[in-house]
Amino acid sequence: MFVIPIILCAVLLILLVSTLRRGGRFWECLDQIPRPPGYPIIGNLFDFMKTPEQMFLSERKLALEYYPIFSLNILGSASVNLINPEDIELVLTDTKQNTKSFLYNFLHSWLGTGLLTSGGQKWQNRRKILTPAFHFNILQEFIQIFNEETKGLVDDLEKECHKPFIDVVVPITQFTLLSIGETAMGIKLDSEDKDKDGYKSAVYKIGRLLAYRTPRPWFYNDAIYSLTPAGRKEKKVLKTLHTFSESVIAERKKYLPNSYSSRKRLAMLDLLLKYKAEGANIDDKGIREEVDTFMFEGHDTTSMALCFCLLLLANHKDAQEEILKEMETVLDDDTPTYAKLQELKFMERCIKESLRLFPSVPFISRVSGSEIKTKTGYTIPKDCMVNLQIYDLHHSPHVFPDPEKFDPDRFLPENIQKRHPFAYVPFSAGSRNCIGQKFAMLEMKTALCGILKKFVLEPIDTPKDIKFVADLVLRPKGSIKVKFVPRHD
Repeated sequence: MFVIPIILCAVLLILLVSTLRRGGRFWECLDQIPRPPGYPIIGNLFDFMKTPEQMFLSERKLALEYYPIFSLNILGSASVNLINPEDIELVLTDTKQNTKSFLYNFLHSWLGTGLLTSGGQKWQNRRKILTPAFHFNILQEFIQIFNEETKGLVDDLEKECHKPFIDVVVPITQFTLLSIGETAMGIKLDSEDKDKDGYKSAVYKIGRLLAYRTPRPWFYNDAIYSLTPAGRKEKKVLKTLHTFSESVIAERKKYLPNSYSSRKRLAMLDLLLKYKAEGANIDDKGIREEVDTFMFEGHDTTSMALCFCLLLLANHKDAQEEILKEMETVLDDDTPTYAKLQELKFMERCIKESLRLFPSVPFISRVSGSEIKTKTGYTIPKDCMVNLQIYDLHHSPHVFPDPEKFDPDRFLPENIQKRHPFAYVPFSAGSRNCIGQKFAMLEMKTALCGILKKFVLEPIDTPKDIKFVADLVLRPKGSIKVKFVPRHD
């Protein structure tokens, strides 16, 4: 009953503040940056008050039309969007620009201020604590788990391969969730556990809620948002997410060793529990923040990357068969090892090209810690939201000729050298790059070895068939359909 009057008051306050803010150095700089036409006071609000699918398409249209830079103004909340690699480098290599934008505040109720969402000294401390969990020696130990989980994935695909197609999102998401559970968390999740399925569903729901909240500034206040139907729904979703992560921590604590001296390097959750036991600057809340962060990022981004890679290989039989020949030469019918996976160079090029076309994280958002003099001739003012549009960078014809073409040879060493070093950033770059990128590459390679050894992939969906929605990760509106044909047939 009281929600609508409160929202109206919030909108009026936003309008008042936005009117008072106009002028000064901040807007003087922004007014020089190209911007799509908007309306008085509300600016570009109507460009984004759309369905998640329409929002995604609107962003792509703006990036093509206003390359290499454009600004947006929504009810006095301004942002600058970068698509040019030279400008993106300025942000990713400057520690003054390391702070995430306020958009990540919407994740605090779920992820707290863990590695993804924190800044300043806390981020530095967490990064230092977690880096050893992805050391070379630890990753080597994970290969056995990846192989075991791949076998389970292949078994599941064999049970379904008689069907006209398989929606790969379902089995691949289960594979990556089981893998992150057993590797980073040290917990073997039950593939039949309903709580796990509830967790996966909750991850999708929280992304939809974020996409709904982001273009509506009157919902930015947590107290107001909590009174809305979306806010109440989010509260239920958060309970599911936190219950799952807390159960993972509780399960691992049962096996917590009295001493860690027998192992020089520990997986992530064990490492966090060890630091807490030794009195380091991390408590139970901090441990849950990182478990929530890595359970989400460690399974969802890799899942989408692998699904899109399978889609592309199904549509490019020549690349699929070349990977198989490389596997026969390198692996010689053996189980993949860490060393052997490093030799699968063509497979790696295919994965990289897939991540160019379908970057799991389509954009990164920061807040400028100082004025930024862009290479394209503009000045981004201090304290401005800066969005790095990774999807549009990877699809820009100014950066990648014939950008929609699947061409693994773009990643031959001689071709990489011809490009700007920040033309391709699927794992971000600079000091805040993805801590788990090597983990993800090894997991995807292992899964492809198991799948392509057993199946020929045939296309049902094509890349042009896939429609996307605005979300935390690059997510399709519907399924990703691939036909799996057993090779012995």
